[in-house]
Amino acid sequence: MSSRIFQSVIVQMKEATKRLIGVIDSEGTVVASSELSLVGSNIGPFPSLSEDSGDKVVKSLGKTFKTLEGAGTHFDYAVFVEGEDELAKTVCILAHIALSEAKLYFEENHDKTAFVKNIISDNILPGDIYVRAKELHFVTDVPRVVLVVRQVGRAEVAAIELLQNMFPDKQHDFVISVSETDIVVIKEVGPNVDSKYVLKLAASIEQKLSEELGIKCIIGIGTPARHLRELADRYKEAQVAIDVGKVFDTEKTIINYENLGLGRLIYQLPTTLCEMFLSEVFKKNPIESLDQETLYTINKFFENNLNVSETSRKLFVHRNTLVYRLEKIKKLTGLDLREFDHAIVFKVALMVKKYLNSQEVRY
Repeated sequence: MSSRIFQSVIVQMKEATKRLIGVIDSEGTVVASSELSLVGSNIGPFPSLSEDSGDKVVKSLGKTFKTLEGAGTHFDYAVFVEGEDELAKTVCILAHIALSEAKLYFEENHDKTAFVKNIISDNILPGDIYVRAKELHFVTDVPRVVLVVRQVGRAEVAAIELLQNMFPDKQHDFVISVSETDIVVIKEVGPNVDSKYVLKLAASIEQKLSEELGIKCIIGIGTPARHLRELADRYKEAQVAIDVGKVFDTEKTIINYENLGLGRLIYQLPTTLCEMFLSEVFKKNPIESLDQETLYTINKFFENNLNVSETSRKLFVHRNTLVYRLEKIKKLTGLDLREFDHAIVFKVALMVKKYLNSQEVRY
């Protein structure tokens, strides 16, 4: 709980009464006060301020105290007012109401966000998730989608505020800054949410950042989380979506984890295994022996579903010319791309090579 929240309320109340108003923690240290010189000082522990105090007003050492309810039964803070008379009691009760509301607002907004951030960062034990969720009145089993918005080229601090304005319902949606470039958006959705809705949501985020701040971004989308405890895994999926997209779908700016296909599998393989696979596939000649024109032809052939006529039309070459090129590829690699099984092996090999190249760039 931030003492600044308490201090802000007390400063406003100071104009309504001349009585000293303050807040102490469980150790008796003043964390906020209408007399700033008292902040940080210790006015002593008070045995009477305990879980048993309940809604009682306690008078002690020339001051009137009333505990501020915590998330549980433990006494965390108490408001105090100078004096033990009826006016002090009245001011104390009024201060208690104002500070309790401020504390509740802070916990429901700030602490919920901190709680969610701890979940996606794996900074909280699974068993503690249930306990903390109950304390914060957090619904655990509603569907939520997790999007990671990664700013590209230029990171803008104002991006977090812009996204927070896009998702103003702080009780159900969360916008969390996790690094200089990455912002996580967690949105509560209906039980029948589909990928079209989520893609449309991501597109609106991308458009907003581009139009208002001139920021380019890549957005990774995890599969829907059906429970609060799944948020950490869905966050990792969204990160993987961005990382895999950078390797295999460089032109895409919105990548859904569900649509990664083979790329997701290859990305999780150790590089030694990938190198072994390439050496086994290309026994006659390494993949590097294929020039750029040949690789372009291969990619076009795959794009047109192994259709010779359609590929030759797109390449603006005669059908026989394309057949000749495919025969040349067969002689070099031992793989005939007109055969489905060979084509699959070649396609996977190209993706593996892309993955290995990306790892070399990274390191």
